Amino acid sequence: MRIVSRSNYTSNREWFNSVLEGKDVVLCHTSALECLGQFPGYVNESQIDVYATKREPYENINWYLVDGFDGIEIVNIAGLRCTSLNQTVNDMLRDYDVIDEQSLVQALADYYYGNGASFNGLRIAPQYTDRFNAIKDWAVEFYTYE
Repeated sequence: MRIVSRSNYTSNREWFNSVLEGKDVVLCHTSALECLGQFPGYVNESQIDVYATKREPYENINWYLVDGFDGIEIVNIAGLRCTSLNQTVNDMLRDYDVIDEQSLVQALADYYYGNGASFNGLRIAPQYTDRFNAIKDWAVEFYTYE
């Protein structure tokens, strides 16, 4: 079974609220970046990334199964639970081989330029520092290409 795509809604948050209502999930990865306003999303988007304790029969939800939500830094935005920016960045660095790289790089670029040309304030876990250092220059240069 498929959930409806983003094209039926006026905003990502409206779409997430409609599709995820009543589900015990936390938006993560690209979907968390969208909820946090760090990434605008894609036209006709149909994939949602969530942490959940059980999988449901929706084929276009990316289920990241967890035993529970303890230890996950969660924020509540307009009734939606999503991972914090720091949690999201670290999670995406951890899962780099299966994430949407463009959403992460663009979110890092927005953070960098919105934070006085600095990544200060991001708390990168030591085990992901090498990966972060490998892509941070892409983020700095993201808006310089035409």
